[in-house]
Amino acid sequence: MATNGRLVAGSHNRNEFVLINADEVARVTSVKELSGQICQICGDEIEITDNGEPFVACNECAFPVCRPCYEYERREGNQACPQCKTRYKRIKGSPRVDGDEEEDDTDDLENEFDINDRKDPHHIAEAMLSSRLNIGRGSQAHVSGITTPSEVDSVSVAQEIPLLTYGNEDVGISSDKHALIIPPFMGRGKRIHPMSFPDGFMTLPPRPMDPKKDLAVYGYGTVAWKERMEEWKKKQNEKLQVVKHQGGNGGGNNDGDGVDDPDLPMMDEGRQPLSRKLPISSSKISPYRLIILLRLVILGLFFHYRILHPVNDAYGLWLTSVICEIWFAVSWIFDQFPKWDPIVRETYLDRLSLRYEKEGKPSDLADIDIFVSTVDPMKEPPLITANTVLSILAVDYPVDKVACYVSDDGAAMLTFEALSETSEFARKWVPFCKKFKIEPRAPEWYFAQKLDYLKDKVNPSFIRERRAMKREYEEFKVRINGLVAMAQKVPEDGWTMQDGTPWPGNNVRDHPGMIQVFLGQNGVRDIEGNLLPRLVYVSREKRPGFDHHKKAGAMNALIRVSAVISNAPYLLNVDCDHYINNSKALREAMCFMMDPTSGKKICYVQFPQRFDGIDRHDRYSNRNVVFFDINMKGLDGIQGPIYVGTGCVFRRQALYGYDAPVKKKPPRKTCNCLPKWCCCCCRSRKKNKKGKSNKKNKDTSKQIYALENIEEGIEDNEKSSLMPQIKFEKKFGQSPVFIASTLKEAGGVPTGASTASLLNEAIHVISCGYEDKTDWGKEIGWIYGSVTEDILTGFKMHCHGWRSVYCIPKRPAFKGSAPINLSDRLHQVLRWALGSVEILLSRHCPIWYGYGCGLKPLERFSYINSIVYPITSIPLIAYCTLPAICLLTGKFIVPEISNYASILFMALFISIAATGILEMQWGGVGIHDWWRNEQFWVIGGASSHLFALIQGLLKVVGGVNTNFTVTSKAADDGEFSDLYLFKWTSLLIPPLTLLVFNLIGVIIGVADAISNGYETWGPLFGKLFFSLWVILHLYPFLKGFLGKQDRLPTILLVWAILLASIFSLLWARVNPFVSKGDIVLEVCGLDCN
Repeated sequence: MATNGRLVAGSHNRNEFVLINADEVARVTSVKELSGQICQICGDEIEITDNGEPFVACNECAFPVCRPCYEYERREGNQACPQCKTRYKRIKGSPRVDGDEEEDDTDDLENEFDINDRKDPHHIAEAMLSSRLNIGRGSQAHVSGITTPSEVDSVSVAQEIPLLTYGNEDVGISSDKHALIIPPFMGRGKRIHPMSFPDGFMTLPPRPMDPKKDLAVYGYGTVAWKERMEEWKKKQNEKLQVVKHQGGNGGGNNDGDGVDDPDLPMMDEGRQPLSRKLPISSSKISPYRLIILLRLVILGLFFHYRILHPVNDAYGLWLTSVICEIWFAVSWIFDQFPKWDPIVRETYLDRLSLRYEKEGKPSDLADIDIFVSTVDPMKEPPLITANTVLSILAVDYPVDKVACYVSDDGAAMLTFEALSETSEFARKWVPFCKKFKIEPRAPEWYFAQKLDYLKDKVNPSFIRERRAMKREYEEFKVRINGLVAMAQKVPEDGWTMQDGTPWPGNNVRDHPGMIQVFLGQNGVRDIEGNLLPRLVYVSREKRPGFDHHKKAGAMNALIRVSAVISNAPYLLNVDCDHYINNSKALREAMCFMMDPTSGKKICYVQFPQRFDGIDRHDRYSNRNVVFFDINMKGLDGIQGPIYVGTGCVFRRQALYGYDAPVKKKPPRKTCNCLPKWCCCCCRSRKKNKKGKSNKKNKDTSKQIYALENIEEGIEDNEKSSLMPQIKFEKKFGQSPVFIASTLKEAGGVPTGASTASLLNEAIHVISCGYEDKTDWGKEIGWIYGSVTEDILTGFKMHCHGWRSVYCIPKRPAFKGSAPINLSDRLHQVLRWALGSVEILLSRHCPIWYGYGCGLKPLERFSYINSIVYPITSIPLIAYCTLPAICLLTGKFIVPEISNYASILFMALFISIAATGILEMQWGGVGIHDWWRNEQFWVIGGASSHLFALIQGLLKVVGGVNTNFTVTSKAADDGEFSDLYLFKWTSLLIPPLTLLVFNLIGVIIGVADAISNGYETWGPLFGKLFFSLWVILHLYPFLKGFLGKQDRLPTILLVWAILLASIFSLLWARVNPFVSKGDIVLEVCGLDCN
């Protein structure tokens, strides 16, 4: 059944499956089947033996190892399996080594003793010498056909090859054959082979070697030998070529002695780690840790003084201040210690290409499914979404390994039509990007860059094509904006498609699931005839009476539909306004995910969020630089950064709720000399302890670890027999195709599946009732229960023992748009804080959830800090009110300060400043960004965090639900046009009240000091300092609604005047200008008569 590029819509529960003739744009295609197994040591494909079965090195655990690595391990290593530590046995076709058991078979003597098809001894020794001087290990492909050391046995020697013993020289060696002793480089043993030497091969004349003499006599170890070694290494470095990424313009070396040279050590570089950790230098991190410890000591002395010195005449103010200060100290500890060991990471993209993109072979890079989520096209403009999709389609990655899924959770025909236009424009845009390797590959932001043609010496052909492409993009924008203008007025009968069929999503709350494949491997090609990545439109089914779980539910629907259609082992999710700014971002992530040594335990790679369109001063701290460049680096040194909702590459198996792989420890050595009854107690204790630890997760562990030890060559039905089908359905849902896909760790769709069955299953898995009575949203996929599903999802993965990685490329990987309007910014912070409160009051709270699993203590600290920060709003508001109360009442929260107290307060302030300065130093954060972060912490804490705490309590305790508000993504009336736009919201009341209250307090306090004389100025300074500290932190808020008076809402003026009047009248009633003692009457000296 072929779809012929039609929109597929249907409802599994209603047994509906409809093909709507939208427009002939694409074809639904299947993905390429994954072939073969991968060696877990070198990453090469495991060969197929003569009987058609894959090569198996270890008969005990079947750990995937290729034959060259197997022979190398037997010859040079510990001769044991890396996984189960069982000694390798000789397999037919491999040479014999010391320690092998005696064999009776005679049908494999040639390979056992390595006497079959023997090469010229001269070539053998030459290849051996070349390989010994190479740095890499393992097998190498030699064009010349010379057998490499990985194929030559180092112990067994052929009968015709005489040996040089340590007794006397072998007189049987003819004059044209001599023994060559290979120097033991790389810690290897000696190999002795005779060989024929042509003239000029070595500097010294060939002659037999006397083992009693020093090797330096023959040239080895002398200065001349070292010089020849350095010269040989220099030649190897000159020959080393780095395979360029796919899509280059023939930048390789074609002079004839490059790739075809058998000595070219390309595999040596390819076997190196794909990334490395770069710890912060000790000159920066050691003083930072010392200041933290000193600050702890100072805090202890500070609280000792504060508690033992109460203020009797202002006991209520003193007690409130101490309680607030204790909470601030606890919050600081939760925030500070996860930053104890920050690190940064470095990736090697050239090594990734050397390992997985061998010249002349298909790319072995893993497939990636990319998710783009959108809801309301009026708040998330289609042009922004189109730019994000275009940047994904033009990414620097093999096109057959990229699939882009756009989730339209609003079922808007505007989004569908805009995506159709985008797929057509991509046929021109993608080849242009890859031909000239432009950055960024989102056309809106690329053409916004100012390009100096003369300074950059641009090729005229590029200028011509760039201008033509810019005209094409302007026409594309006109078409998109025309669709937006048309969508402003919805017809009474709803939207209809080109063939007159009603749009299935006319009713947003009641519509079937819809799938449209716009681009694919066998579908529409670009204008140069090349393939394009797959582009799929998805809108999940929605019916009244079902809880669809907002964004988390949409992401889980994308997980399932992508598993049915493409089933890539890795997923990338981005918001519709976060385009790919670095075309190599996917390769950056694969340097961690596909690293054979450390990649298996990584659940996701998180990239920092960077933003465009923010004013230069970043008034409302939209960039959030302190969090992304300081806190996240600290978390990367523990168990990894938290998931922030976008710009994150996931391992699909981690999203399925599986535990992280655990390295099996070798069995302990036991003593058999003692009687059995001596160890019975110990054995019973071990059994009981093991039983208790495994009882909790018995079912899941049985499933997870059983599946990890299964080879990929086993049939799906054999895998399914490990766990009853009903358990699979309870966990993943009732879709056999999706369940089969979960068993494929390396990805790939089930074999033999027809297009009709795949489409039917795709509609099935996005039906609204599919998740009923399953683990979706509980243990699988994006976790439900909070509007900030990102924190909860990452927390669950870390609880399963996974670790995450923080990747900061030199060129930002992703860029997005942020709300520069204060009201929108406060609503965004409100949503984040509300999600944290929901997690705090749920069973997944990090304070009591996840003990005894893989979550590290400092990582738990960071998660606790990420959910309890809204509570800080209460002590923050109280503490910001205290200075004004002190100014109005003449009281203070601290008694008369002694010299000891003065030193203590100064030390505390200095330690706070020193901590911030050192964090800015090792984090690379400017003081401006740090100060903006401090200011908005007070603004957000006094407004959004307080409302989030109240709404969260109402939602959890009283059942009052709150609606999810989509933040506006772009402004249409010029750069920074919304910066001064002040929309009325109740979130503005608390900070406005604090600001007015402290301003009145400062005015009255100064007036009181002026009227009472200079004696009152001393106590006034401390009160003024704290009050001005509050006003200074609220300055961006004050500047926000005073920036343009013509846009100032009347309600704000009314509030300000009303509050100022109330406090002024109250203070006039108190009458502070009258002396507090008895009134003294004096004669003025004037005669009034």
